[in-house]
Amino acid sequence: MSEKSKPNIVVVIPCYKVSKQILKVISGIPSQISNIILVDDQCPEKTGEFVSKNITDPRVTILTNSENLGVGGATKAGYLQAIKYQADIIVKLDGDGQMNPHDIPKLIKGITEEKYNYAKGNRFFTIKNVKQMPIVRKFGNIVLSFMSKLSTGYYEIFDPNNGFTAIDADYLSQLPLDEIDNRYFFESDMLYQLNLLGAKVLDISLPAIYNDEHSSLQIWQSMIIFPRKHLINFTKRIIYTYYLRDFNIASVQLLTGVIFFWWGSILGLTTWLHNMDNGVPSATGTIMLVGILVITGVQLLLSFLNFDMRSQKRMRF
Repeated sequence: MSEKSKPNIVVVIPCYKVSKQILKVISGIPSQISNIILVDDQCPEKTGEFVSKNITDPRVTILTNSENLGVGGATKAGYLQAIKYQADIIVKLDGDGQMNPHDIPKLIKGITEEKYNYAKGNRFFTIKNVKQMPIVRKFGNIVLSFMSKLSTGYYEIFDPNNGFTAIDADYLSQLPLDEIDNRYFFESDMLYQLNLLGAKVLDISLPAIYNDEHSSLQIWQSMIIFPRKHLINFTKRIIYTYYLRDFNIASVQLLTGVIFFWWGSILGLTTWLHNMDNGVPSATGTIMLVGILVITGVQLLLSFLNFDMRSQKRMRF
């Protein structure tokens, strides 16, 4: 972010079926925000048109996508417009009213004063916040947060799908936006891409507001789709970090750990099946070999994971 006494701060609001909440959301945005970009993602409620008729705030710009792109696609359209406005910090705020616009200064402070490159909300910091969350969302977010730690490399970050974020525009300009997911995996994909840049990411305790809004994201769908995408990002991150950009002791630990673990597991399984079919007990030497291979493989993988966790913290700049 460029050194300015008053940074140019732009808020991007992706909109889809939020006409009931959007006026309250916009009215709550602090005066320090220079521009508000509302992106109507082919909303069937015509949220953009509704806002243009009911809001006179001169800061508001309305974009309408020619087709429904998803929350990620709508946000990226807003990001590109914010860059045209020469924004220093860009805040992403959903239009469904779950996020309190009055908390925007907390996100901004994380970048301007605490010198992070990306700040995001975390609904799990306090017991009070967690109690307010519907149990289905609570369970889904916990599972997906664990997967995200592995795929993004941000082991200290929780609640990765939280859509209340702020980013330093200098870092945003370095991101390959066309490669980032257009749908609900957008926030997790952003973290993955930010990790590849070595960005410093801050979690901030920001409670959500749960009313009668309806989320288009179905938990069962995310539990099917997200794990596959997390696995892809995890694999790419490991290859980029430990085999293309660098090759160190952790690279050896991972490779040998995988080989030993699978070699021992396959040897043990095939030997057990063969001996069971023939009605003979497994040889002691074979059992010991399988045990040594599997245990050694697990130890090497745990050592790699420990190295990965430590190195990801060291790489922040």
